[in-house]
Amino acid sequence: MPATKSLSKLQKNLRSSGKSHVHPNGRKYQQLARATLRENSLAAKKREHQKRKSYELARVKYIQDLINSEPLKDKKIFSYEELSSFLQDFIQRDNEELEELKKNRRKNRPPSNRQLLLQQKLDREMEEFEKGFLAPDLTHEKNVTTLRNWNGSFGSINSLKTVRVNNKGEQVIGGNTSLTMEEDVEMQ
Repeated sequence: MPATKSLSKLQKNLRSSGKSHVHPNGRKYQQLARATLRENSLAAKKREHQKRKSYELARVKYIQDLINSEPLKDKKIFSYEELSSFLQDFIQRDNEELEELKKNRRKNRPPSNRQLLLQQKLDREMEEFEKGFLAPDLTHEKNVTTLRNWNGSFGSINSLKTVRVNNKGEQVIGGNTSLTMEEDVEMQ
């Protein structure tokens, strides 16, 4: 008989067998404990994945809004230096709020939780930016057009070619997500 790993199936089996409780040292209790831990672990991984996806969507949406803005609307391609400045703007999006929190903090008081979170996010993004920040590749006209027409869904983000760009405006080697060889040649 296969081992049941799902918490809901274990609970269902217990209800159908007519047992209202299990012994704390029993086999069924250990199964329930393992299933509960597994369920919690899966939920935590799912939350982390959703958080990462929403952060990536926010990053791409910011760049989309920027290249669709009036002064940049007619431009076909962008250099890595321009992309680097776009990313710098993205990273500094919360600087006003952070400065306001620092200014309003009383002397000899610890920083607020919001200030700590914003500072940690800024530090983490700056560190990533120095090593190479993942962003849509705006050096290809087809990719820029795709980004301008992007509908905001995570599924269609996979059609965008991405690169890693550092704070010096250089592409980081190995940061290119792979397209098929034909698509890569066609974009150049």
